Order: sequence, then C-alpha cells, then structure tokens
Amino acid sequence: MTIERYDDSAPYEQQEKKDLPADTYAGPAGEEIQPREEETHRALKSRQISMIAIGGAIGTGLVIGSGTSIARSGPGSVFVAYCIMGVVCFGVLLALGEMSTKYPTKKGFAGHGTRCVDPAFGFATAVIYLCKYLILSPNQIVAGSLVIRYWNAKINGAVFVTILIVFVIAINTLGVKWFGEVEFWLSFIKILTLTGLILLGLIIDLGGVPGQDRLGFAYWKHGKAFKPYKTTGTEGQFLGWWNAMVLALFAYTGSELVAITVGEAKNPRKTVPAAIKKTFFRIIFFYIFCILIVGMIVDSSSKLLAQAAAKGTAGGASASPFVVAIQAAGIKGLPSVINACILIFTISAANSDQYVATRTLYGMAKDGHAPRIFTKCTSRGVPWVAFMFTGMFMGLAYLVADSDALVIFNYFVNTVTILGGLTWVSILSSHVGFMRGMKAQGISRDTLPYKAPFEPYLTYFSLFMICLVCLFKGFDAFMPFNYKNFITNYIGIPVYVISYFGYKIFYRTKAVKMHEMDLTSGAREFYDIDDDVEEEQRYTSMTWKEKALFQIKNW
Repeated sequence: MTIERYDDSAPYEQQEKKDLPADTYAGPAGEEIQPREEETHRALKSRQISMIAIGGAIGTGLVIGSGTSIARSGPGSVFVAYCIMGVVCFGVLLALGEMSTKYPTKKGFAGHGTRCVDPAFGFATAVIYLCKYLILSPNQIVAGSLVIRYWNAKINGAVFVTILIVFVIAINTLGVKWFGEVEFWLSFIKILTLTGLILLGLIIDLGGVPGQDRLGFAYWKHGKAFKPYKTTGTEGQFLGWWNAMVLALFAYTGSELVAITVGEAKNPRKTVPAAIKKTFFRIIFFYIFCILIVGMIVDSSSKLLAQAAAKGTAGGASASPFVVAIQAAGIKGLPSVINACILIFTISAANSDQYVATRTLYGMAKDGHAPRIFTKCTSRGVPWVAFMFTGMFMGLAYLVADSDALVIFNYFVNTVTILGGLTWVSILSSHVGFMRGMKAQGISRDTLPYKAPFEPYLTYFSLFMICLVCLFKGFDAFMPFNYKNFITNYIGIPVYVISYFGYKIFYRTKAVKMHEMDLTSGAREFYDIDDDVEEEQRYTSMTWKEKALFQIKNW
C-alpha cells in the first residue's frame, strides 16, 4: 500500500486534492489508501451538520441575552430587529452555500476570501474568526461554571472550569465522528428545551396558568413595545431599536458554523445546502417565534426583568426572561430544570467553539496563512497541534476565580459581536467577488452545484446592513463617552485592518483580478453516489417505526 504525499511546494491551485466521502482515498487504480497525516476526515453526516449548525447558533445570547434586549428596547423593537437580522443571517448562509458547495475546501471561508478577493483578505478573515472563537470557548466555560454555582456558590468556580475543560478536551480529541454524534445530541436537547419553553410561553400567554388571565399583547401597549434608550422621544425609540439590532447580531453569530464543517462532511454538495435550508427554517422558528413569545409574556418594565438583565449569565436560570415569566406566573420548580438545560447550552457551545477554533487555525495553515505544523493530524483526523494551541486559551476561563479578573474578562467578551460582524462582512464580500468573477468570465450561475435564491440582491442588502451595524454598534459608548466600552466595541476593526494591510505589505499581495480569478481548481467531483444509493436502500427496507425515528433524527 502506498501513501499519497502532500506537496507543500505546489501552487495554490494545485494544492487541493480529490476527496472521497469516507476516511480513505483511492489511488490511480482504485487502490484504497489511508488518509494523509495532515488531513481531517470527511465523516460528518447530514443530520450532524445541520444540527451542529443550529446548535452553534443557539446559545445563551437567545435564552438569556434576549432579556437584556427587551428590558432596554421593548418587545416590538426586539422583534423587528430579530426579523431584519434573520434576513441578514439568511443572506450569509446562502452566500456560504454557493461558495462552499462549489469549492468544498478544508480551508474554511477564509479560503474563499483568498480565492475571490485577495490573499491578505483571506488572512484578515481567518485572524478575526480565530480571535472570536479563542474568546468564545473560554467564555462559554465561564458561563457554565457560573450556571453551576446557581446550586452551590460555596465551591470555587475554578473547580467547575476544570471539569468542563476536561470534557471539551475529551470530546474534541476522540475524532470528528464522536464529536459529531455528541454535538448532535447536545444540540437536540437544546432544540427540545427551546420547543418546551415556547410551548410554555404560549400556555402562559393564552391564560393556561390557573389564577392568571390571558395576556395576549398586553405588554406591547401604552408605549412599551418601542421603548426609548439613552434619550427620550422618537430619537430614543430609534436608539432602542438600534441597540436591539446589535444584540440580535450577537444572538445570530455562530450560524456560519456550517461552513466550517464542510471540510469534514461526507458529501458537502448534498449535505451543506440541506443544512443551510434546515438552519434557516429553524432560525425562523426558534429565533423569530421565540422572541415574539418572550415579548408577549414578559413585561419589559418589570423589576424582575431589570434584575435578571443586571445579573446576566452570572444569574444562571434567574437571568432568563423565560424564568421571569415563570416566576410572574407563580410556577414553582422549573427554574432548576431550566438552569440544567442552560448548562447544556453552555457545554455544547464550549465544545463546538473549541472545534471551530481548531479547524480555523488548521484552515489557516492549509491556506498558507499559518505554520504548516498546524496541519498535522492524528489517525482520527484531529489537528492535534492546532488543538493544543487553541486549547491553551481555555485557560482564560480560570479568570472566574477572581471577581475583578472576571470583570476584565467580560470586557474582552464584548468584542465577540464586532468580531462576528466582521466575519459576516468577509463572507459576503467574498461572495460579491465570487459572483463578479463568474460574470467577468462568462460563467452562468446556473452551472453552480447549489444556486441560491434572491441572489445577488440579498448579498448586497446583507452586506450593507452588517456594515452599518459594525460601524455604529458602539453608539452608547459616547452617551456619555466611556473609553472601556469604546475599545471593546471597536477593537476588532483595527485588528482587521492591521491584519489585512500588514499581510499585504509584508507579502506584497495583489487583489484578485475578476477575469483571472481561479474558478476551476478545487471544484471537485465527489464520489458519493454509492453512499446515497445505499442510504436510500436502507431507508426503503425500514419498518414504519424505523422510518419515523429516522425522519425525527434527520429533521
């Protein structure tokens, strides 16, 4: 048996190798050979990818952060903001769907920036995204330790941090198959929890709780729907809505996680479009409908909500607007149950965030933007060098042991929104370059493996909106001026600019010319037909009970 070697000296357009759907590669004569050492494995299934995509997007920002947004801006402003940002998020997903199915590269969407805009642009994209998840993973671990302290506040939070870090390390080192399965079920629990909370919210709103009248839209009346923020009158209402837009962006960031799984998908040209479509409909249900229900059952002017918003994640379940509604309705016993579910939310988020951080650094190395040593993988397909490097940042979670250090750490957490917004800017800009390149070279969009609807208009609209949010997200840092809030709100922009121009000057890169854009290499054919046929045959041979379970599992 011969092992195929990877040629580091090959130019960009020749470095993409043909990938097969399983963990093996076929030689010239169809000979089965083992995966190359520096390769991750294509082992994630469609159900796992779609569930990971929605699981990565659903976090404490929706279940807890929505309370802060409603308290500041009112339910009407928040609902409108979530609808608009939902459209923007859908535009990002469609852009990723077109590029990722055409070029299912293991370099991540930073590779699309290198191909379609400029190598320096790809580098800046990767740096921003890596920074985001180097912060997010320890942040979720801190959140998890604080949620556990809801039951026992006497034990130092560093103990719980250690337990959670060990869990994340164990799952990520077992390989992508184990990671995919564990994350599937954790995300499944997230979805069940949110579904239960939405149903409970409907029961409360419709007067299903003994001793409480039907609420309807009572909390939207008397000027409560669009509350002013920082100032009074219509100007204050506008600022309230804009603040809701910023918090909605934070809640939605993470939806692009589906593009990171492309490099380890069995059949990306089939699974990725399916995952994007499912993610969109889940976003509509869980985000739009959830935020509508919350706005109907929680009084934005209540003292309970104000206290919950002030506590933040540190309050555990008591910080959730759903718990505020439950307490107002006089339902006992549920806060502990919800707290346990929120703990699962944080564990799942920490697990997936560490996965994304590792794969982003691995993709940077594949794209030539980081040392080649980060491409080294174990026999299970885990980029172990990249994992060791990114895993060290989980140690930041030990700041939870010191309250003053935790305050400082929370300032760094505030940068996640700007880093996530700039990531979306990069994705959409790469898609604009991609579409312009196709047009300049006379290639019809009908030739794409996945042709997204509403394009190119949705991409331009989404890019315009996300640029506005990134530029004006820190408006409240000037009312009055607070330099700490200003720095944490905008630090991502200088990092982005310095990364771009620093790389461009050092390597003297040039912007990709539209008529010279490489639109052929990496557009590989995948041999997944046999897998699809076998899966269809297995489905037809199932009993009706097995088919029902299969459909539930793959929803």
